[in-house]
Amino acid sequence: MADSDRSRLSVALVDVADGRVAAFLALARDFEAMLVRKGYGTAEMIRDEAQPLRFYAVRHWTDAASAQACHADADVQALTARLFQIARVTQVVNGVGRQEPRRLLLDNQRSAVEADRRTGFDRRVKDVGRPAGNRRASKDRRLGPRRLRDRPGEVDLVGAARRARENADAAFSQFKVGAALEAADGTVFTGCNIENASYGLTICAERVAIYKALSEGHRVFTRVAIVADTASPTPPCGACRQVLWEFGGNLEIQLANLTEERGKHRLKDLFPHPFDARLL
Repeated sequence: MADSDRSRLSVALVDVADGRVAAFLALARDFEAMLVRKGYGTAEMIRDEAQPLRFYAVRHWTDAASAQACHADADVQALTARLFQIARVTQVVNGVGRQEPRRLLLDNQRSAVEADRRTGFDRRVKDVGRPAGNRRASKDRRLGPRRLRDRPGEVDLVGAARRARENADAAFSQFKVGAALEAADGTVFTGCNIENASYGLTICAERVAIYKALSEGHRVFTRVAIVADTASPTPPCGACRQVLWEFGGNLEIQLANLTEERGKHRLKDLFPHPFDARLL
């Protein structure tokens, strides 16, 4: 099927956050118009009559190459990033995608709809509370496909950065750092600092994360979380700010330590006079 040029069909299940339907429908119209304008295909949005916050996004691709070009399109990725802030998207039918078992977090959880009680926002209708000391109360539990669906568009980016920090190789400084970078399609790439006996070859966690993302073909990013075991926030170094700006623009920067978040910033505030292609 991957070698065929016949028209392809993709279907996604979209659960919209309460109160955000109007914003979602506006995004859907923009997406449909963009698909036609760029020759990728056509799209339509079908509302579930039984569940007013649920929609089915049906995309008819011109061919497999058009679908792949659409997924790599920066304009499309920007729209997708806005969508993931107000809705949870679960891929149901994908007639053009290739299997990539190493894709992280959201790609895995969107690959199929689970036919069990965990699917959907309505697992619990009423909050009955939890006993004190219940292990489920921890914010730093490992992210699995089910937990990523707790709220639309929400990923525990700080938790991912904390876990990445555990893999740091900081034999010389003993200063371990973890980073987690979110791409526009919701995929999360993590990194940790890797030190070298030739100190100049050491690389920071932030650059590890963004280079991993770039090597996988991602070019649009929304935010990055950085974690270190310090009482005060540990912002990215100058080199990392330059690289993050070069490939991510005015990202949201989340700073945290091992127990709590320590602030959010825009990269422009931390890097007010960047050097970029505009100066060349």
